Amino acid sequence: MIARGPKHLRDHRFRLYCPTVHMRCERVRGFVAAAAAAALFGPAVHAANHPIDTERSTLTIFAYKGGLFSAFADDHTISARIASGSMSEEAPLGIELTIRSSDLRVLDPALSPERRAEVQARMLGSEVLDTGRFSEITFASTQIDSAGSDRWNVAGRLTIRDRTRSVTFPVQRVNGAFRGAVSIKQRDFGIEPIRIAGGTVKVKDELRIEFAIVRQDAAPRHTGPESSVK
Repeated sequence: MIARGPKHLRDHRFRLYCPTVHMRCERVRGFVAAAAAAALFGPAVHAANHPIDTERSTLTIFAYKGGLFSAFADDHTISARIASGSMSEEAPLGIELTIRSSDLRVLDPALSPERRAEVQARMLGSEVLDTGRFSEITFASTQIDSAGSDRWNVAGRLTIRDRTRSVTFPVQRVNGAFRGAVSIKQRDFGIEPIRIAGGTVKVKDELRIEFAIVRQDAAPRHTGPESSVK
């Protein structure tokens, strides 16, 4: 029979040992909690964003005539220079663009310089873009889904005159450029289509926007003739 010693010594020995076991348990719990927190709340892996090549990227707006005497009116072609932007071709896919409203330029080669200047001034004025109050047009994607080889469906938010609307459109990569087109309505952004002669000549509410976006460090790829997405 083994002598265990007085009860008060046994209790004292137990009290000295228990805190050590407790500390070891707490350390294990702490390690497990830290590992779980790192797995759940650790830093997210972000896709690399690449700047847009603003020199090679293009954006063109088409405004079409309407009304009873539309044969005497003009269609308008407007160039919009992209001021800045970035895109990611890795998950999560995304793109953001910024255009300075004052950078929009009426092309209309059939118009006289005087008439083209009038259209330009009216477009930038308070009736349409009101560039004195609204200096930027922006787009930011919210979702991009693959639609096949070098094809995507893009959803995002377009802001004009501080009014934001959701838009969706297809995009295709052709010769290194991401090409697509989208139609919008001027009234959705607080713009009343221009009317003259009592409304017998007017610009249609719907505008068509065509674009070709090139990543800054992307080399041209020649895969065939250029084509726009319908």
